[in-house]
Amino acid sequence: MAVFILFFLISINSDETSVALTPLEHKSDVVVEQPQQVWLNHFSKTEKLGYFYPVNEVLIQVDLNEKIVVTKPTIYKLSAPLMDPYQLFCLKEELKRYNLKYYLKKDKNSAELLIYSKEREKLNSLVEVLKNYQISATVGLYKEDT
Repeated sequence: MAVFILFFLISINSDETSVALTPLEHKSDVVVEQPQQVWLNHFSKTEKLGYFYPVNEVLIQVDLNEKIVVTKPTIYKLSAPLMDPYQLFCLKEELKRYNLKYYLKKDKNSAELLIYSKEREKLNSLVEVLKNYQISATVGLYKEDT
């Protein structure tokens, strides 16, 4: 076994391999690459050309002396004073048919149903239908409380 180890060590440390090896040399050559076409390169040229805007420039002129007329849509109000719960039931059924939303205003002595709409013809036809149920309703212009 000792002979085997001896042959192994001699084969590893032979003179032939050490002669073939040469020491490494340090090369200090600087490799200069050609600059690629990159969109960032464009910004480096702006110092020579002046200031570069990163966005398109837009000019907007506004005439502040011109009067702007804002027209509010005309809103109509249908009011119907209700005397008993049956009238309220009949009125609610008609409102479902006309697809109108309403506001019920209750006091201690009375109840009034208010409907706000932009369509006067629709409200007038509803007034005619409500006469069949003996409900007196009126259509007028809606004025906001100021």
